[in-house]
Amino acid sequence: MPAQGKHRRSKSTSFGRGLAAVTTGGAVLALPVIGATSAFAAPAPAAAPQAVAPAAAPATANSVAKAAPAKHSVVAGETLSKIAREHSVSGGWKKLYEGNRKIVGSNPDLIHPGVKLVIGAKSDASSDDQASKASPSTARGASADRADRSERVNAAPVAKAAPAAEKQAVAYTNDLDGWIRESLAVMAEQGIPGTYEGIHRNIMRESSGNPNAINNWDSNAVKGTPSKGLLQVIDPTFQAYHVPGTSTDSYDPVANITAACNYAADRYGSIDNVFGAY
Repeated sequence: MPAQGKHRRSKSTSFGRGLAAVTTGGAVLALPVIGATSAFAAPAPAAAPQAVAPAAAPATANSVAKAAPAKHSVVAGETLSKIAREHSVSGGWKKLYEGNRKIVGSNPDLIHPGVKLVIGAKSDASSDDQASKASPSTARGASADRADRSERVNAAPVAKAAPAAEKQAVAYTNDLDGWIRESLAVMAEQGIPGTYEGIHRNIMRESSGNPNAINNWDSNAVKGTPSKGLLQVIDPTFQAYHVPGTSTDSYDPVANITAACNYAADRYGSIDNVFGAY
């Protein structure tokens, strides 16, 4: 048998996309042909990852409603340090004092029962800074409010200062010497001039030191106003020159001396200038 010829179909190393004519009942159809070495169709792209919605941002401090400052009414025995600890005030008693300086006053160690402190109040410095930026009318209102608070603070009881040492009481003897010395003390307070010698000299001439002496025979007695007491003063003169703080009895030794010396000072400049009937 004749050797069958081997017909090797040469391989195409590369085919582009072309058209192959196929007859079907005489009709020619154009079909696309995919080359053997053409690339496979790329797989369908994966769905794009959906954007993850960002987590809700945490609420800002401004969105949280701030609690209104608390108020504390001071009771006896409390201190700013104790109150600051009880309310956990950040900054301690100093912060508490800064926010209530106008209510407490200049001494943080002295707070009065009944005073209402604001816990969490802004310091006076920040309040003053805001007030300076306010409109003129607002500033005037704030000034009036500060003045009103100042009056309320000042009206609160304050610690009394230690009383000044009282003058030591002077005991005067109940005799001529004691009466003259007590009269001189009263005269010094009233600005009435006179000396011990001038008073004593005139007393000895007028009454010899008898506080109950009375003159019932001179012209004054005839008129119904007899001279009385140590320095023989008539009632009208005694009443006109009576020194406040002394007895209203013209026979009282101290009252009689001070009234007579007051009269002598008015008429003669001083009892020291009197050497006879006056």
